[in-house]
Amino acid sequence: MNAAARRLDDFAAHLAQPGDNDPNSPWAGQSLASGAAGIALFHSEYAARGLARWVPAHRWISQAAAGDISASDTTGLYLGAPAVAFVLHTAPPKRALLYEDAAQALHGEVLALAHRRVDTATVRIKEKRAASFGEYDTFHGLTGIGAYLLRTAPESNAMERVLDYLVALTQPVGTDVRVPGWWVDHDPQRGHSLPGGHGNLGAAHGITGPLLLLAQSLRRGHDVTGQGEAIRTICGHLDAWRQDSGAGPWWPEHITRGDLAAGRPHHPGPGRPSWCYGTTGIARAGQLAGIALNDTALKAAYEDALRHCLSDPSQLSTVVDASLCHGWAGIYQTAFRAAQDAPHLRTLLPSLGDRLLTTATPDTEQGPGFLEGDAGCALALTTLTATTAPITGWDSCLLIN
Repeated sequence: MNAAARRLDDFAAHLAQPGDNDPNSPWAGQSLASGAAGIALFHSEYAARGLARWVPAHRWISQAAAGDISASDTTGLYLGAPAVAFVLHTAPPKRALLYEDAAQALHGEVLALAHRRVDTATVRIKEKRAASFGEYDTFHGLTGIGAYLLRTAPESNAMERVLDYLVALTQPVGTDVRVPGWWVDHDPQRGHSLPGGHGNLGAAHGITGPLLLLAQSLRRGHDVTGQGEAIRTICGHLDAWRQDSGAGPWWPEHITRGDLAAGRPHHPGPGRPSWCYGTTGIARAGQLAGIALNDTALKAAYEDALRHCLSDPSQLSTVVDASLCHGWAGIYQTAFRAAQDAPHLRTLLPSLGDRLLTTATPDTEQGPGFLEGDAGCALALTTLTATTAPITGWDSCLLIN
């Protein structure tokens, strides 16, 4: 057994047994980010690879589905009915029958939720009010709900409406100063209003998330009127804010009204090359856009950006943890998926895998969860250990596959 396999076994043992749900946080188990739902994703993949019995996965799924599952309008892919439904749909076929009734019931709730959320967003657009992360982003918004639908109901009217909404989101707004349609009036942490608002470029909360979904769906043959143009619009925006350096291109995490006026970002240089905000996530989205549009030059440009970024010691030195969201697990998994579509990028994987293995240890300060904690690290380690793509497709919640 090699070092990666031994480390993976350590994670599996650490995550084997769920504790009791916190009565003060009744929805915590339904969190894909930090709760039982996200940890169940690991055990589902681990068992699907024949590395364990199904019992631990069933324990965590049961924990995630315990109690009333929320389908309120504040739920999204990473919390509530969409999160649990996504987990149930990652169960291997021979185990999926155990959850068929629950999966169908939750699926109906998510379809209805998608329609309600699109209705609300459409009214907001017509009233020319600013968007918010919660409306459109990957974690809480319609992009994340669309990621679930692309996996489970790509031909549905709900999926079509989500895509129509994202196309509309790319239309500029404003009279005195034109800003992108995804411009928000709050700060990047979603805590306070921000004078003039900002436009976010990241995969987690910014326009790269919609780009990933639009490109992934077009690549699979699911498209609506204007989808290709919308992809071009987003890529044009990314081109406009691309910054070039000796270590390759990079993008700011967000831009402000002041940045628009100055024509340059306030960021002095690239941030972490993470999935959530950095060049890694943006480059994968651009690569997928090139594939979807059959634009080889676009695809090559973003692959070149990824190669430069993940070969630059200065940028790599800013990565301080092994997490999926902003650390080595997410970087490795995204690079692995990019390399499936561009074999020349495979040369990046050994060194990235070494960095993941060096930093990924069970019982991190961030807890056992999927997005920033142990479960996400363990899932990337399953890919590293097997050197093959996930069996369950768990990383479709990151929109990188």
